[in-house]
Amino acid sequence: MTTPAPEFSRVLRLDQAVSNAAGAHIAAIAEECAALAKRFGFASIDRLDADYTLTEENGSPVARGQLRAALAQHCVATFEPVAETVDVPFAIRFEQEGDVSQDEEFELSEEECDVQFYEGGAIDIGEAVAQTLALSVEPYPRAPNADNWLRERGVLTEDQAGPFAALAALTAKKDKQSR
Repeated sequence: MTTPAPEFSRVLRLDQAVSNAAGAHIAAIAEECAALAKRFGFASIDRLDADYTLTEENGSPVARGQLRAALAQHCVATFEPVAETVDVPFAIRFEQEGDVSQDEEFELSEEECDVQFYEGGAIDIGEAVAQTLALSVEPYPRAPNADNWLRERGVLTEDQAGPFAALAALTAKKDKQSR
């Protein structure tokens, strides 16, 4: 089974992409945005671009930059689109496939780079930016009317359904009986 080509592919050959201290800019076209939105389950992606520099650190290529996007995700309750903008810095270290065990667990601090694996002599900065976008969005988007929509359908709030809700109900019932 072959993996489909990334929707936002910007391949850089490492033998030609020596340090680009001046930086580079990539931007997704409308078709790429639509394909990424479908892949990530977003309602839409209206804009996706990034500025980055590529350097070598400890023998590995590292891309540092700023990702910007305008998108809409589906509300977790109502499924209506919820607009969101993303403007986040990123740092991605590219490791040669097989140099580091992918099964080996390790934690990164907030200051450290995300890690992407690559094969051969090229990295895909577009795919790395797309994956960074997927990790940077609101995980549970909610429309402004989500609470009302849920209440109308009988969904209890956390206070109503939480572990102390039954205790509060018993206390209220006891208070009524003692009056």
